Amino acid sequence: MKNHILVSLLVALSLTLAGTAAAHEPSETVEPNFSHIIPNIPGKSLIAVEVSYLPGGASKPHFHAQSAFIYAYVVSGHIVSQVKGEPERVYAPGESFFEAPGAHHLTSRNASNTEPAKLLAVFVVDTDDTELTTPDK
Repeated sequence: MKNHILVSLLVALSLTLAGTAAAHEPSETVEPNFSHIIPNIPGKSLIAVEVSYLPGGASKPHFHAQSAFIYAYVVSGHIVSQVKGEPERVYAPGESFFEAPGAHHLTSRNASNTEPAKLLAVFVVDTDDTELTTPDK
């Protein structure tokens, strides 16, 4: 029963992320892909979302949860990404990058104005975190 409640919470969290990210720009969509409690790391969960960008699409700058370590994998297209303190970089299909807990994500966008792009973002996060991303004010 406890696991069922926690998995339900994780699904709600991933949907919260999807709603938050989708509200940033109509040129991006965020779809839940996977969520599960990590059984051998108490209080931690794994949540994966697919972020799809239309040609020229972008996310607005945002912060990630203080507990969230993020691994991102470019599925298709080319993604431009930059977190505060790091240079902007273009990632090709098959390339990956990470973001530290609490990262300020300044740039996340499709590098192409003619082709769509998609990445898989995998969060290792505190199970009780309710906001995985927070838009800049």
